[in-house]
Amino acid sequence: MLMQLLPSPVSAIFLYAIAAAAVLIYLPFILVSYARARVGYDLYAPRAMFDKLPPYAQRATWAHQNSFETFMIFAAAALMAYITDVNSPTAVRAAIAFLVARFFYSVFYILNIPILRSLMFAIGCLSTATIFVLSITKATS
Repeated sequence: MLMQLLPSPVSAIFLYAIAAAAVLIYLPFILVSYARARVGYDLYAPRAMFDKLPPYAQRATWAHQNSFETFMIFAAAALMAYITDVNSPTAVRAAIAFLVARFFYSVFYILNIPILRSLMFAIGCLSTATIFVLSITKATS
């Protein structure tokens, strides 16, 4: 059923997932920008003001930075799936799971719920690994 709802070719979902993951990088930064505006943005030392930010904004900064780190690995996996024309419901679910997990990773990081943040990180890593394995399997078969 999932496969019937997706665009044709199904491998295009991986390109959409990369674009969506790129957007997710910047969602936590909205809170950082808000906090920076409240404490007074210093154009001469923008990084020095980090210590002046409230704890939620500091956590949002860390979520933003971590999103860059995970994006690179996910993008590589999704591109591999696209190039090898992976047409698997498991791969599509993994790509969607990555996006959902990364969204909630940032939410749980900002809300300071470490156990759920760690769970979302693990789901994202497992999703990316699944896409890598399916792509390699497809390329070598």
